[in-house]
This record gives sequence, C-alpha cells and structure tokens, in this order.
Amino acid sequence: MGWWSSKRRTWCAVLLGQAVSLFLALSGFSTSLLATMGFDAPVTQSCFGYFSLATVYGGILLHRRHKLQVSWYLYLLVGFLEVQANFLRTKAYQFSSITSVTLLVCFTIPWAIILTRVFLGTRYSILQLVGSALCLVGLALVLLSDADGGGGEESGSMPLLGDTLVIGASIFFAFSNVGQEFIVKDRGQMEMEMLSMLGVFGFLFSLVELSAFELRSLGSVDWSVDMIWAIAGYTLSMFCSYSMIPWILKWSGATMFNLSILTSNMWAVVIRTFFYQQKVDWLYFLAFAVVILGLVIYSTNEKAPVPDHDRDGVKSSSSECEGLLVDENGEAVAGHAGSVP
Repeated sequence: MGWWSSKRRTWCAVLLGQAVSLFLALSGFSTSLLATMGFDAPVTQSCFGYFSLATVYGGILLHRRHKLQVSWYLYLLVGFLEVQANFLRTKAYQFSSITSVTLLVCFTIPWAIILTRVFLGTRYSILQLVGSALCLVGLALVLLSDADGGGGEESGSMPLLGDTLVIGASIFFAFSNVGQEFIVKDRGQMEMEMLSMLGVFGFLFSLVELSAFELRSLGSVDWSVDMIWAIAGYTLSMFCSYSMIPWILKWSGATMFNLSILTSNMWAVVIRTFFYQQKVDWLYFLAFAVVILGLVIYSTNEKAPVPDHDRDGVKSSSSECEGLLVDENGEAVAGHAGSVP
C-alpha cells in the first residue's frame, strides 16, 4: 500500500499520457478526413481548439476572480511557441511522407531532455535514459512495419522542406513543453490558469496567422456538414488532450510527456482498423508493449520532487527568474528554482 501511495502520481501520469496519445490520434484522424475533403487551413483548425480552452477555463477563472500567478508575457511566449509548432508540423505533411514526419518529430525528446537539464536542473538516471531509448525502439518497430506494408510510400513533393519544417516543429514543441513544465511544476492550482492563458494567446496568434496566410484557402473551401463535424471532432480532441497535459507535466515533466505520446501512431492504427477494417501488423502490438515498458522503466525511476521546505535554502539561485511570478496583490515574488541538482 505504501508503494502504491508513493507511485500513484507516476502511474496516473502514465495513464493520462495514453489518454492524451489517444486524443492526438483522434485529432490526426480528423485532420486526415479534412484533407480528403479539400480543407487546407491548419491554423484555422487549431484556432477553434484554443478558443474552447480560453472560453471554458478562462470563464471559470473569471467567475472565481482569479488573479494571475505568473506574468502574462511568459504565457504569451508559450502560446507563440505552441502555435508555431502546430503550424509547422501540420504544414510538413504537404511536403514530406507520414513516416518522415513521424520519425523526425521525435527530435522533441532529446531537446526536452537537454532543455529541462539546462533550464530546470532536472537530472536523469541511467535507467531513465534506458527507458527513453526503449520508447524510441518501439517507435522504430512501428516505422519498420509501415515500411514493410507501405509498398513504396511516396516521399512527398519537397521532402527536404518537409523534414526541415518537422525539425523546426520539434524544437518549438520542446521549448513550449518545458515552458509549461516551468509554470506548473511544484506549484499548486496552476493548471487551469495555464490552460486559460494558453487558450487566449494561442487564439490571438492563430487569428493573426490565419488572417495573413489562410483567408484565400478558406474562401475556396466547399463547406459541408461532414466537414463541420470533422472540425468539431478535431476541436474536441484538442480540448481534451490539452486539458490533461498540465498534470502530466506537473507530475512527471516534459520528457515523460513526449515519451508517452509516441504511442499516438499505434492508437491511430486501432482507429483505422475500426473505421476501415484494415489488418493490424503484429509488430504494432510488439511496439506498443515496448513503448509501455519503456514508460514504466522511465517513470518508476524518477527522483521524488524536493519538498518546499527543502527548497527554501536555494531560492537565491533563482534570481534570474525573478519577476516572472506575482502574488495575489500583484507584487513580484521569487521565480521558480527548478529541480535542485
């Protein structure tokens, strides 16, 4: 019982990670449906998701008369990074193959490890790195299965450009995830504030970018009821996945989150099986098991967070982050010190 109590948050993070992975697969399925209908406006798709986050969680905070605990410009930065990452990844599918996008987006994982070590002071054990490697092995098995059954998948019209866009997206995602971890880690009741502000700034940035780049595409869209349902499905999936992400970042960090969503491709196979009655290669089941094993090894070897009273003696080391946090009276307080080395 004591073991379960100490690892409860870890296992909850693993389960939430799989739920997020499933919703990401559903959003990808909605995107593919929209593509077949001739809808090519990735920023517009995400815009509805950000609006739902801002409306739901922002409305709750306004009702509670909540005052921001983190300065608005940090949320602005995270919102900008998130919008650019989503735009670049979605745009890359027009120029490169699905296999290339799937493989290269995994560059988020080493970036997350580096950034959390540099900016948050997170230390990783050998077993955690082994768990991370196992997750990547599981992804490689998925790609191997796709290569065997794909029968010569097209590389895309401009594969080099597509690959460059994906690598750029992985960097933006890593910075955004680490920024969100910085906000919610070791602080109480910050999840809803972050979701609402991410929704607000994500929506504003999306409006600017769709006005600049997608108005012509939207004007040529042949709207239908099925298209509206697909957009609604994408919005619901995005809302649900984003609503769970802060808790994964709070309990296990950005690296664990990015490892967890590697299974989204496997969930996508399950979805295609139900909708199109496609046969599932046995390698997918093996890959899923390998990734879950890697997640368990990584998560069960995490170091326990440092209690607040133990951090009091090292608050001075966070002087470079001062001004990022404000108290309920609007006065500046010390910034987040990250994990203690």
